[in-house]
Amino acid sequence: MEHINPSYRSKSKSNRSATDIAKAIIERDRFALSKAITLAESNDLSKRQISTEIADYLSNHTTPTSIRIAVSGSPGVGKSTLIENWGLQYANQGHRVAVLAIDPSSSVTHGSILGDKTRMEALGQHPNAYIRPSAAGLTLGGVHHATRESIRLCESAGYDIILIETVGVGQSETMAAEMSDVFVLLLLPGAGDEIQGIKRGIVELADIVAINKADEDRMQLATESAKSYRNALGLYHHPIIEWRVPVAMISGLHGFGINQLTDQVNAFCTLSKEKGRFKNKRIKQDIDWLYKSIEQEIGQIITSNPKISATLESFKNLILEGKRSTHSLIYELRTLIHQTFGNPTL
Repeated sequence: MEHINPSYRSKSKSNRSATDIAKAIIERDRFALSKAITLAESNDLSKRQISTEIADYLSNHTTPTSIRIAVSGSPGVGKSTLIENWGLQYANQGHRVAVLAIDPSSSVTHGSILGDKTRMEALGQHPNAYIRPSAAGLTLGGVHHATRESIRLCESAGYDIILIETVGVGQSETMAAEMSDVFVLLLLPGAGDEIQGIKRGIVELADIVAINKADEDRMQLATESAKSYRNALGLYHHPIIEWRVPVAMISGLHGFGINQLTDQVNAFCTLSKEKGRFKNKRIKQDIDWLYKSIEQEIGQIITSNPKISATLESFKNLILEGKRSTHSLIYELRTLIHQTFGNPTL
């Protein structure tokens, strides 16, 4: 029976109560942590209820002491390579590192395309590291809808460095910044002619900018790019006035500059805590999370109503046929929602 999966777990463990799973997470049981994240990602109401019970137990029995670092940048900038070597450095120093890697999704199955866990093989085998790839699915912003919950679960399991890798497209920079303590924006060498392409909003979100792939054959280009970005960043003020956003030159592949990047993260967190921004930002994140979760839940309740669902389908045809304006259809939908749910304030 050698062909049987040696990682197979007894089904009895899958039937553990929410409290049992939560206690196992505190005891650093990786199977329980993975189970809890799967429950948090589920759209099944019964599984979401178990997830809620786990979260409630953990919130009363654990206190997060982690640093949440979001790493974003366009596809191909080298996020996964950097995160693996950076995570290995942290893990070798005794830190417990959790990587939440949000992969692009198949438009057909909504499953993960890239599979970061297979691309971070060395880090994935380290006893101090945990990697959880998740598909972005239909969620806007390059993050999974349950990423915030996954962060909390990893913290409860004793991981003190949380590295969040986003898809790096669309609104990912904004969403990543909203759930992290430090937002690291990765860029490629060769910015001279592209400096105008940096949107002000993205620049204002960055706590640290890093020019990746600053390898020997591209060092001169990376140096010129770093200078261009420093000049551009000098035009904007970080929310912490005393913080001047640094532009590091690194090589995620060869490890060059990663120590400097770690020092910059530590310096930023120290200053952020001194100014009271670290704690205040986390409080704001929790409040924002509450409101966004409410919006999602209300949206699901409304669209799951058979009458409204059927009406929305008919609206699609009216738009395709050019018979009605979107504005008038929204007004009609508002009226229908009032009638269906007892005239709520929308």
